[in-house]
Amino acid sequence: MVNFESLFEGVYKDKKVLLTGHTGFKGPWLALWLEKMGAKVYGFSLKNEDEINHLSLLNLGIEEKINDIRNADVLEKYFQEVQPDIVFHLAAQALVRKSYDDPVETFSTNVMGTLNIFEACRKTSSVKAIINVTTDKCYENKEWEWGYRENEPMGGYDPYSASKGCSELLTSSYRNSYFNPKDFGNKHEVLLASGRAGNVIGGGDWAVDRLIPDIIKATAKNEAVLIRNPLATRPWQHVLEPLSGYLTLGWKLLKKEVSAAEGWNFGPDNNSNLQVGDIVKLSHEYWNNIQIEISKNTDEHHEANLLMLDCSKANKKLKWKAVWGIDKTIDKTISWYKEYYENNKILSHNDLEEYISDAKAANILWAI
Repeated sequence: MVNFESLFEGVYKDKKVLLTGHTGFKGPWLALWLEKMGAKVYGFSLKNEDEINHLSLLNLGIEEKINDIRNADVLEKYFQEVQPDIVFHLAAQALVRKSYDDPVETFSTNVMGTLNIFEACRKTSSVKAIINVTTDKCYENKEWEWGYRENEPMGGYDPYSASKGCSELLTSSYRNSYFNPKDFGNKHEVLLASGRAGNVIGGGDWAVDRLIPDIIKATAKNEAVLIRNPLATRPWQHVLEPLSGYLTLGWKLLKKEVSAAEGWNFGPDNNSNLQVGDIVKLSHEYWNNIQIEISKNTDEHHEANLLMLDCSKANKKLKWKAVWGIDKTIDKTISWYKEYYENNKILSHNDLEEYISDAKAANILWAI
């Protein structure tokens, strides 16, 4: 039996934690983990319009405000009401192809929305730590065969990637201008970090235009899933992996470790950098109902073929590392959906406990 309240040295117990984007994919998993650790969780996000909703299935006891992070006045008022100790900013327009169709929404949400979060934090005296969640796509992608490090230039070919590069530049600006670690304990008491993760998969995701949800939704209808770019290579990881990274950052920031107030990569080991086609084949091994069809049409939108992260900094300085390899990641992801569709059972609690037990067995610092 996992002792949740002892994780991360018990730093989250009784803390007020505000999550933006709590209705998305990562948000419900993070809310579940925080609630189990004894945190008081608050959410601020748009309503989830998916046909099935992981947050509702979990039936957590979090308080929430359904609204848009671009509404600065509503956002600031909610911060004042909640008076959070720590903020995890996950809310975003997170789809590459949608960003081509609506770049204004993408930039306004991912840049100005993030600006509104930082301003709300700056005006709320209770806030002591902020983690801005971005993406591996924030880097200027040169499609080279080694991982990007945290000191590589920001960039972005498509509007989504560019907006996340902008979000990282905004984070750096606010860290330097208002939350400078050199001034910590003197001019302010707030530490700001960012987390950059690769392609995240796991149960509870039904978003449009993502590989695993597309596979699952087609399989549930007994249809073949159409694969656009089977040769694209990405760093695949279970959703709990980057969450453990974000929680590690929050732990360090709440402990007033100023060295953690930087940008960090959280990705899998090199064996998990696989092509889309390989992920589909692995998925079929765990659910043989999965059928695929390779698209013969050339996509009108550019998508990167090769993108990887170098996580040496997090491995060495935070003592963080991935827990599950690619086989277990796919097993846990596909099994979650298979169990839901065939037996109407939710495996989220079981998966979280097993992940923590495996982390403890591997002597990973946050789990000890």
